[in-house]
Amino acid sequence: MQISPSEDKLPVVGPPSSPQDSGEGLYFHDGRRKVDYVLVFHQRRHGSIRSRASTSISHDRLSIVSNGNFPPSVGSDAAASVPAGEAARVGEVFMELGDAGGNELTEPADHEMRLIRQEFEANLLEAGLEIERDRELKNHGPSFTRLHAPWPVLCREAEFLKIKVPTKTSYELKEESGFGSSMSTVWRKMNHPFQPKVPHQDQERTKFLTHCFSRDKLHLYNIRSKEAFFDNATRGRIVYEILRRTVCVRTCQTIGISTLIAKGVYDAAFPLHDGDYKVIGHLEERSDRQVLHDEWARYSAFYKYQPIDLVRKYFGEKIGLYFAWLGVYTQLLIPASIVGIIVFCYGVATVDTDIPSLEMCDDRLNFTMCPLCDGACDFWQLSTACGTARASHLFDNPATVFFAIFMSLWAVLFLEHWKRRQISLSFSWDLTGIEDDEEHPRPKYETILLQKRQRKQKNKKKKKKNEAAIEKLTWKDRLPGYLINVSSILFMFALTFSAVFGVIVYRITVSALMAMSPDPETKSNVRVTVTATAVIINLVVILILDEIYGAVALWLTELEIPKTETNFEERLILKAFLLKFMNAYAPIFYVAFFKGRFAGRPGNYVYVFNDYRMEECAPGGCLIELCIQLSIIMLGKQLIQNNIFEIGIPKLKKLARALKDKGPAEKELEEERPPQQWNLDYALAPFEGLTPEYMEMIIQFGFVSLFVASFPLAPLFALLNNVIEIRLDAKKFVTELRRPVAVRAKDIGIWYNILSGMGKFSVIINAFVISFTSDFIPRLVYQYMFSQTGTMHGFIDHTLSHFNVSNFKPGTAPHNLEQGGITVCRYKDYREPPWSSDAYTFSKQYWCVLAARLAFVILFQNLVMFLSLIVAWGIPDVPKTIVEQFKREKKLLVDVFLREEKEKFQLIQSLFSKDNTLHPGRHTLHPSHLPGRFSTLPSGQTQGGPGEGGGPRARSRAASFSQFTGNVPASPRSENENSRHTMV
Repeated sequence: MQISPSEDKLPVVGPPSSPQDSGEGLYFHDGRRKVDYVLVFHQRRHGSIRSRASTSISHDRLSIVSNGNFPPSVGSDAAASVPAGEAARVGEVFMELGDAGGNELTEPADHEMRLIRQEFEANLLEAGLEIERDRELKNHGPSFTRLHAPWPVLCREAEFLKIKVPTKTSYELKEESGFGSSMSTVWRKMNHPFQPKVPHQDQERTKFLTHCFSRDKLHLYNIRSKEAFFDNATRGRIVYEILRRTVCVRTCQTIGISTLIAKGVYDAAFPLHDGDYKVIGHLEERSDRQVLHDEWARYSAFYKYQPIDLVRKYFGEKIGLYFAWLGVYTQLLIPASIVGIIVFCYGVATVDTDIPSLEMCDDRLNFTMCPLCDGACDFWQLSTACGTARASHLFDNPATVFFAIFMSLWAVLFLEHWKRRQISLSFSWDLTGIEDDEEHPRPKYETILLQKRQRKQKNKKKKKKNEAAIEKLTWKDRLPGYLINVSSILFMFALTFSAVFGVIVYRITVSALMAMSPDPETKSNVRVTVTATAVIINLVVILILDEIYGAVALWLTELEIPKTETNFEERLILKAFLLKFMNAYAPIFYVAFFKGRFAGRPGNYVYVFNDYRMEECAPGGCLIELCIQLSIIMLGKQLIQNNIFEIGIPKLKKLARALKDKGPAEKELEEERPPQQWNLDYALAPFEGLTPEYMEMIIQFGFVSLFVASFPLAPLFALLNNVIEIRLDAKKFVTELRRPVAVRAKDIGIWYNILSGMGKFSVIINAFVISFTSDFIPRLVYQYMFSQTGTMHGFIDHTLSHFNVSNFKPGTAPHNLEQGGITVCRYKDYREPPWSSDAYTFSKQYWCVLAARLAFVILFQNLVMFLSLIVAWGIPDVPKTIVEQFKREKKLLVDVFLREEKEKFQLIQSLFSKDNTLHPGRHTLHPSHLPGRFSTLPSGQTQGGPGEGGGPRARSRAASFSQFTGNVPASPRSENENSRHTMV
């Protein structure tokens, strides 16, 4: 609707006589109506001259724009300012929202923004909301518009949104009997110290039946107070739904507050927190925010369970499911950590009895190894790599295979356990059977669609006039975005591989330089030093590219022009996960599966840039290097990215905002009132979604599951990180972020599919790590096929091939070759000796080991997959107790409605019999002539009583028991006769 100049006047109510009782910024200035939502825009004035009207108003005067009337005492002072001849009602004045007599200079853009806000807020009034705003006294700075949803609007929207509310009927949850009951009692007593102190926690054994809200069944609901029946999160969600669908014609049919924020009409829109998070009064009077801060968002509460139900009540189901999932994941890391510690301790306990390690450390065996580089490097003794061999055994031992199988089953168990937990939460949170909310188009989609319509109208102006409007964008409109997406992602992959290759070149060159050092200590620590420094470089590159890839994924998703926020979020998640997964794991994949595979052999090495040889694995295998790589990247990402970035960057942003607002704030400090809750919340950082939180946990899940065979302590470090992460995220949500809108969600969405895919992928990766990266298969093959004694004695000699030093290419032999008197050196590979007819070709042992490795991969995958199927089959998705409770609730709900219908019928019969008794000669009424459900009157006819003025009804209401009895809460119309209730 267009707003004419005469419609720039909106009702304004003056402040109450005692404005101090305003509920600490959580209520309108009358102290009765809650602030359900806040709209913020920056006031930009370009002139210092104010109108007479504005200068005559006191500083604490409020503008309350409302669609209802208030008692005369509320606006008695303001009523005196009504101009003569103005037809205004008692308790109501008018304020000119346009230019005040032309005394204030505004830019055209600011004037247009103000007109858009006027139209939008007028439409909000038509939708039934009530609005309050401070008078615009400041030359600049944020201005706040507070919104309140009255009871009729809450009822209407709750019915439209099918919000489930508790009824008066309740039942006791079934308790176990016998041995199970005693065990449950013992378990509850043991768990009591770990339970958060949340009010009303003792009522969890009693459950109220819930039903989708209906205005025709108010008598069924447990309405003790209309103000408290819908909690603050639900009220905020209802107001957000109205804001989301309200149309603004001035911006070409723009729908929703999100579009207006994107166009700069408003700066922000958010529901308020429940006051300050610091407890000032008695502990019994704590708000939900204070309880969450004390029992959940403190590091000292790390040992306690999370109050998930309260988190869901305060933040909504979507955020509640995230923290519930994170809690389940962290709890299941405990057994994985214990098993990992046992495996590591087994390696420590058996390192002194490991025969291959002892052989490598034995100087008497005198294995002379071939040079590590050409020319400058000399021959070296295998015993100098003793430390590396002993360290390798800590992670490369028979227990590692068991741990890999265990972790593969653990991933399946985790997903199955989460499915059960998710269904239990869906039942207890009344999410069963909810429908997906209808989503409106995103602002960018609307803008591009509007531009397309305008172009088409210009091109076909002279042709047909009556053409169907363009309803949606096609693949042709998105084709440029798709092409840029594909090319950009391929470029990012190339960038990641280039970074990995650059680190490889660094490792090769530094290894060659350190090998030429005259210091024997430096030579002996070449591999560990080069590996550690290269991993640190890798970590820095990963952290930098992570931030770049996050921004690139967002940009690429915008180019695809997704229609709804759900589509946008899913596409963003897939792109960000793909890029960050490749970035985090590319260096690890190289060490695990490619390093040393293409290095060649002495006399026929593979060179990089014609000067540097490709690097080889250590004599003890590449597993120790993989362990170093994995541990440093995992710990570094968790420590730097997940914790320091999450703590440091928000604090720096908050400091920057404080410094930016410090100058203007000091000038106006004397004129300003103490900051209200909306001022405090606006100073907090906006909520930007759960994608970053999920992403860091998914990447960590990959570290825990994909390469866990090389680093059994990964679950332990993940557990320690998550204990801190839960409290860090909780503190951020409670104290540092604006309150997000409570969003309903049945599950964690696409993240579950990603977790499931990674769980299956981890089986393949661990199979290849054990068979190709570790020495587990070569040791088995040697012990059972080639060992003469059936033991591991002689294994090192079996894995080392011979090379005749006379076969070095010119310029590649050591400089002191003639002085050493060495004719044969050894290198790790399965090749024929130089005296064989097939010198330096792969030997029979090589093919035996390769066949055994491939057979192990197939056996391992099938065994783990089979066991996973058994685990998934043995654990039902829906707990038995939930099935029983669901059936019981369904039966009780049917009984409630049958009893209600029976009471209605009995009441109608009694009314008929009474009427016949009083008027025996009168024609008997048929039930179809009764008002409500049995009425045949059209909706436009009146059925109201004397108190309703006989006006037309907006909607024919179904009859309910409340229409025939007087012991139920008053209807919204009888509560406020003059309030306007607009139906949408």
